[in-house]
Amino acid sequence: MKTAKLELAAQRYAEAEQALSAARDDLVVEAVALLRAHRDQPAPTEVDVSRITGWSVEDVRRLLAEADAVGAKPVP
Repeated sequence: MKTAKLELAAQRYAEAEQALSAARDDLVVEAVALLRAHRDQPAPTEVDVSRITGWSVEDVRRLLAEADAVGAKPVP
C-alpha cells in the first residue's frame, strides 16, 4: 500500500526529532558545564560558546541563568 511509505517516513521523522532533541539537550548541558567550569577565567566566554553553538550570546546567558535558577548540577 501507499501508506507504508508514509508510515515509514513518519517513523523516520519522529526518530530524527528525538535524536535532534537529545543532541540539543547534550549541547546545552555541555555549554553550561563549560561556562560554569570557567566562570572566573577569561575564556571560554559566552561569546565563544555562542560562536561554537550558533546561539546568540543572549540565548547562552539565558540558558546559564535557567540552569542556575533550577539548580541544575554541574556535570563532572
